[in-house]
Amino acid sequence: MIEFQDLRKAFDGRPVLDGFTLRVQDGETTVIIGYSGTGKSVALKHVVGLLQPDAGDVIVDGRAVSTLDRAALTALRREIGFVFQFAALFDSMSVFDNVALGLRRRDLSDDEIAARVQEALALVDLTGAEERLPAELSGGMRKRVGIARAIALRPRYILYDEPTTGLDPVTSAVIDQLMVRTREHLRVTGIVVTHDMRSAYTVGDRIAMLYEGKIRQVGTVAQIQETEDPVVRQFIEGRPT
Repeated sequence: MIEFQDLRKAFDGRPVLDGFTLRVQDGETTVIIGYSGTGKSVALKHVVGLLQPDAGDVIVDGRAVSTLDRAALTALRREIGFVFQFAALFDSMSVFDNVALGLRRRDLSDDEIAARVQEALALVDLTGAEERLPAELSGGMRKRVGIARAIALRPRYILYDEPTTGLDPVTSAVIDQLMVRTREHLRVTGIVVTHDMRSAYTVGDRIAMLYEGKIRQVGTVAQIQETEDPVVRQFIEGRPT
């Protein structure tokens, strides 16, 4: 289980997270929605220790992330796949090498690495793309390579940072299907940060809205769609202020 406990973070004196509290149960995909710049990605980075909280903490399977030493943090990161907003692929490396990157830091044979890369690429429908470079791929394909790199690690958790940003509706729908397939195939727990409500409704078991540094509302897809909270309703319907 991942639990955000009264998480607080400010930049240049401006609070971004201000008592952010949320529990993500094992096996579910929780979607965090909210306006741009409200701290959704900041919250994700605390899960893997890329940021340190000003107060509060993130608890992962009983471990307070901010208290972990280097070895313990490395061990935690082995259990978490992180899909970055713009895929964060290495341009000079082939698709195969990008996906294999994290595996090569583990005590795995070349054959095991190759098998995992092939399995991951098959899951995202990129079999045959192993020798291509990122510059030769479409934006949607690069996103799929990013997902493959995460699932090749066989993680316990996957964190998705704006996985459909910049994609056309059809490609976005493909990415959504891949996220659902990954959850079903690997039985992973997921956190998805997005402002794409179509995507949120497709992939989420629960949806939580982050507003002014706190969770404004959390519930099932049906509960969010039927909300009477004016702030949440304005956001999910895309209405101007």
